Formats: sequence, structure tokens, C-alpha cells
Amino acid sequence: MYKVKVFVTLRESVLDPQGVAVKNSLHRMSYEEVEEVRIGKFLELTIDSADSLDERVKEMCEKLLVNTVIEDYRYEVEEVVVQ
Repeated sequence: MYKVKVFVTLRESVLDPQGVAVKNSLHRMSYEEVEEVRIGKFLELTIDSADSLDERVKEMCEKLLVNTVIEDYRYEVEEVVVQ
């Protein structure tokens, strides 16, 4: 069994109004050292088979989990030992 952690972020060229709002709130709370905030998504998938794992995860990301026009993604695969 495998645990796949998918990290999705907006592309650098895409304005992140939610990140700007969070940064402004942090500044109002006296955290002026924060220069930029980018909001993203984290997804965790549990997959039972290693057959074409990379190919399948990329396919899932590009067909459903990620808007590839405005978002980038990366993922990590961790083998889970079932006892």
C-alpha cells in the first residue's frame, strides 16, 4: 500500500488574492516580517497497487485534482507497511 502526498500551488504568474488577504491580516497582527503568502492545497491519497503508480498519480492530478492552467503540483510517494 502507498501513501501519496500531493502538493498543489498556484503558478508564480497567477495572482493569489487569498494569499494577499492573509498577508495583510498578518501585517495588521504585527507580523510585518511576512513578505508573501501563497495559498495551496494538500491532498493525501492511499493507493493499494504500485502498478504504474507514477503514471496513474500524474493522470489523476492532471484530469481532476489540479487545474493545470493556473496550478503546479508535485507529489511524494511513501510505502506504507501493513501489519
